[in-house]
Amino acid sequence: MTRPDLTILVIDENAIRSSIIEEGLREAGHLRVTVIHEVNGVARIIETLKPDVIIIDLENPNRDMMEHLFQLTRTVSRPIAMFVDRSDTASIEAAVEAGVSAYIVDGLKKERVKPILDMAVSRFNAFSRLQRELADAKSALEERKIVDRAKGILMKMRGLSEEEAFALLRQTAMNEKKKMSEIAQSVVTAANLLM
Repeated sequence: MTRPDLTILVIDENAIRSSIIEEGLREAGHLRVTVIHEVNGVARIIETLKPDVIIIDLENPNRDMMEHLFQLTRTVSRPIAMFVDRSDTASIEAAVEAGVSAYIVDGLKKERVKPILDMAVSRFNAFSRLQRELADAKSALEERKIVDRAKGILMKMRGLSEEEAFALLRQTAMNEKKKMSEIAQSVVTAANLLM
């Protein structure tokens, strides 16, 4: 499912635990793996490395470290898998809120790394697709509202029927080689200036 040419960043303060993750990734065919053992300065490393996927392993996470990582993951638009040894409801909710794609409690085994990575990438892609669809739907709704307002203005000011107002907007958009919503916005703006 995941491509073997992915650039993967592993953040793990424990060298033994990070070697388990790294070995699992290499056995799965992933050769572009960078492991860092220090959380400080990780934002700079992410900016430089531009990893496709981030794996975070926190053996004994404290609240400050979790908050620091969650602030970071909110700004990074990439699949993130997080391994922790223990967790509570608040940490799980914070991880989901921060955009962590896979949150695994007490499950660090090298044979599980690839399926978890695959799942994190799939969940991230599905969530990204839903976000794009939601943004597109909101944009289409806003455009429709503007077109409806423009039609209302044209109907009132020029005495047109709804169909005639729509046809005028559409024809003007085609003539001007612009989107109908742009023409409608111009009508609304002009009407606001004149009224």
